[in-house]
Amino acid sequence: MKQAGVAGSRSDRGEVFRFAGGSAVSLNGDEIRQCHEWREAFAQCAKDYRYYNIIEATLANSFRYRYLVLRGEDGSIVGIQPYLIVQQNLVEGIPGAIRQAIDRIRTRFPRLLTMRVLMLGCAAGEGHLSSSNHQERLAAALFEALPAVARSEGASLIVWKDFSARYRQVLGDFARHAFTRVPSMPMTRLQLDFVDFDDYLGHLSYGTRKSLRRKFRKTERSHNLNMEVTSDLTPYLDEVYPLYRAVQDRSSMKFENLTKEYFAQLGRLMPDRVRYFLWRLEGRIVAFSATLVHGDVIYDDYLGLDYSVALDLHLYFYTFRDIVSWAIGQGLKWYLSSPLNYDPKLHLGCALAPLDLYVRHTSPLLNPVFGRLVKLLEPTRHDPVLPRFPNAAELIS
Repeated sequence: MKQAGVAGSRSDRGEVFRFAGGSAVSLNGDEIRQCHEWREAFAQCAKDYRYYNIIEATLANSFRYRYLVLRGEDGSIVGIQPYLIVQQNLVEGIPGAIRQAIDRIRTRFPRLLTMRVLMLGCAAGEGHLSSSNHQERLAAALFEALPAVARSEGASLIVWKDFSARYRQVLGDFARHAFTRVPSMPMTRLQLDFVDFDDYLGHLSYGTRKSLRRKFRKTERSHNLNMEVTSDLTPYLDEVYPLYRAVQDRSSMKFENLTKEYFAQLGRLMPDRVRYFLWRLEGRIVAFSATLVHGDVIYDDYLGLDYSVALDLHLYFYTFRDIVSWAIGQGLKWYLSSPLNYDPKLHLGCALAPLDLYVRHTSPLLNPVFGRLVKLLEPTRHDPVLPRFPNAAELIS
C-alpha cells in the first residue's frame, strides 16, 4: 500500500486510489470499454462516450489515455472521468516578448516550462464531469484522488482542461485543494432567437450588416457556391482533409491534431449528432465545417478552407451564414463555436462562453509559486480582442 495523499494499491484491472467514501481505479481504453457503465458516461453531453472512443483511436498526438472509475464504498458508480498524460509546452500560444525571452533561454535549457501533465477532460473539446446526478460528490472525490494519481503517473502538473464556467459552483472548493483557476481560451455563443438570417442581420450594427451584405452580394454575383449537409464524410476525405490542415497550420495555438480517420469515424459512429457542411465551387469542395447537434444546440467545431479562394469569396462569413440559417430552420436555439478567431465573432454579435483551467503542481512547496506563475502564462491575457466583448468580465468572475 502506498501513501500519497490518498492511498494507492493494485487491483486486477489497474491501480486503486482511495478517497473519503470510496475508491478510484485507473483503466486503459480496452478495459473501460468492458464496463457497461461507460456507455452511460457523458450521456448529457454532445460528446458522449462514443466521442472519447473515437479520439483515443484516431488522434495523432502522443497522448496516453486513461480513465478513472470512481465508486462509493457500496460499489456504486460515482463517475467515470477520462484523463490524458501529455508532455505539455506551457507557453504554447503565448505571443510577444515573454515567448521570445523563454525561447532564448530554451536554447540552453530546452525543457524549460515543458512538463509532464495529467490533464483531466477531453483531448479534442471542452471538459465535462461524467455524472449528471452526483457532480458535487464526483468533484470532491477527484480533487482528493488526483494528486496521488498524478504522482503514480509521474506527472508534475494536474490540469482540469477547458471546463465550462457552468461548473464553477460544483468546483467551487478548488482552492481548498490547492488548485488555481485561470481562464482558458473561450468558446463563443450566439442565441438563435431569430426568424431567419435576415432577421439576425437586423440585430447587428449598421456597419457590420452593410459589410456582410456587400460580401454576400459580391460572392454570389461572380460565383455559384452550393452547400451540402451530410453525416458521412468518407467519400470526400481526400478533398476536405487538406482544407482542415490549411486552417490548422495557420493557428498560433495547437493542441489536438485530427486525422482523416477521426472525421470518418465521427460520422460512422455518431451519425445521429454529426453534421458535415460542404461548400462546392464548380464541383470542387472549397470549404467544410464539422459540427455536432445535440438538444437545441449546434456546435461548430472545425472549419476547413481553400485559401486559394477563401479570402476573395469571404468563405468564413459565407459558411457562418449558411450554418446559422440551417440551424434556425431546424429550430435550434444556440450556436456555439470553438475557441480563437475572435475578431469576426465579436462583430457577428457572439458572446463569450468561458472555459476554465484548474491547475495544481504536485509539489506542495512549488505549488504556491506555480499558482502565481500560471496566472501570468494563461493565454487570454495576451489576446487583444477578448476584452472588447461585452461579457469579457465573465472570463474571471
